[in-house]
Amino acid sequence: MKIPFILEIQPGAMLIIGLLLMLLMFWIFWPKRGLLALLSKLKINNQRVHLEDALKFLFDCEYKNTICNVNSIAGNLNINMEQASRLVERLISMGLITMNDEAIRLTDTGRSNSLRVIRVHRVWEKYLADETSMAPADWHNEADRLEHFVTVEDTEKLAAQMGHPVYDPHGDPIPTIDGELPSPKGKPLNQMKAGESGVIIHIEDEPKYIYEQLVVQGLYPGMQVYVIHVIENKITFAANGEEYTFTPLFAAHLTVELLSDKAPEKQKHDLLSSLSMGEEAEIAGISPHCRGQQRRRLMDLGIVPGSLIAAEIKSASGDPVGYRVMGTTIGIRKQQAEQIFIHRKKENHYESNE
Repeated sequence: MKIPFILEIQPGAMLIIGLLLMLLMFWIFWPKRGLLALLSKLKINNQRVHLEDALKFLFDCEYKNTICNVNSIAGNLNINMEQASRLVERLISMGLITMNDEAIRLTDTGRSNSLRVIRVHRVWEKYLADETSMAPADWHNEADRLEHFVTVEDTEKLAAQMGHPVYDPHGDPIPTIDGELPSPKGKPLNQMKAGESGVIIHIEDEPKYIYEQLVVQGLYPGMQVYVIHVIENKITFAANGEEYTFTPLFAAHLTVELLSDKAPEKQKHDLLSSLSMGEEAEIAGISPHCRGQQRRRLMDLGIVPGSLIAAEIKSASGDPVGYRVMGTTIGIRKQQAEQIFIHRKKENHYESNE
């Protein structure tokens, strides 16, 4: 009969295992910095994020004069009905909302808190648009993340640094530090009639997939539009010399301030990317859609209205292209060149080095 082999653990190994277990227990239960403390903090942060997001949504409903209930909160925050019901109960207990016949309204305290969060969000969104090279489609999501964790003090320092901006990059007004906000103006593009013209004053940034497609189309606040014709499922309008056809769903995400019935000029700027090798033109400007560090870099390189620019040399791949401006040849990629407007010269005397 074989004697079972028993693994003997050396005293030194037992001591090491014991120390490791003690360290593990210490890390789990360490006050304020242990695993349980971190999980508790994460849970509290998630609850605060939901609370603040709910307050923002409720204020948006009031601002747009629409009814809000538990179901709409659940849909907006992407949570189930049980979670939304508990959230509403907590908001009521905190004195931030009232509920009457399923319709939810903000109290004065709730409205003040929601405006604080909205101000933080829009100030930081303005900063991300004007002072960083972040893509337009990412401004909103990053501001959504920052609004719950940056301090009001840091936000006010940033606002002062930027000269106390009044509007965010999507055309939304930024609440003042006292919680004042102008009344909404304009109307959705899908409510305009054929022959009406106006200026885009706001582009809705939610849901993201619609906003991204509007950005790709090159639409931005300040752009003039003229509605050409409207049928049941399509709205066709002109902007910057281009024609666009949207469904009512997409058109509803553009808010327009009406002008006179006169159609805006259909002048279309030529783009720098359309210059042929050796051709010279005058810079008309940079698209308002180009912002932040990218815009400043182009201006630092001499891309300013009135400057002469010529396509001088093309890279082996065709992108970037070397352009001669202010006596210097600079490489500009096609994506950037498509955001630079030019006036073509009737006669070009520039000779390419190619």
